[in-house]
Amino acid sequence: MLTCRKTYFDIPFAHRQHLHDGHCAYVHGHNWDISVTFACDQPDENGFVVDFGKLKFIKKWLDDNFDHACLFSKDDPLRDKLVNAAPEAWKIYIVEKCCCEGIARHLYGIFGKLVASETGGRVRVVSVEVSEDKKNTAKYSE
Repeated sequence: MLTCRKTYFDIPFAHRQHLHDGHCAYVHGHNWDISVTFACDQPDENGFVVDFGKLKFIKKWLDDNFDHACLFSKDDPLRDKLVNAAPEAWKIYIVEKCCCEGIARHLYGIFGKLVASETGGRVRVVSVEVSEDKKNTAKYSE
């Protein structure tokens, strides 16, 4: 198995840890780095696991869904109240859990399907790593 990794740096988005007993319960933002590790059994004709120049579909997904968004956990009891107060002020994205760990797990599922589709199943995602402000990191892999 061969692997390679691509990192998308400084993606600005906010979140709120509604179950947290401290300041993380407030809506706040970070610059996030998202790294995707790819694997294959046979490289392509260039010797690549994946051609980094052909991963624009991942960058587009991140821009369309996460860039300047606010991520909420699906069970956040204030989400609707906050968003409905001024819907034009929000770009929201809902995940199971909006912590680093939850975001990594969520993106693993999303990117796994996208990469399999774009590469005809030759390449697979083996892990996704999410870092908030380059200080705190979580990684998801099966």
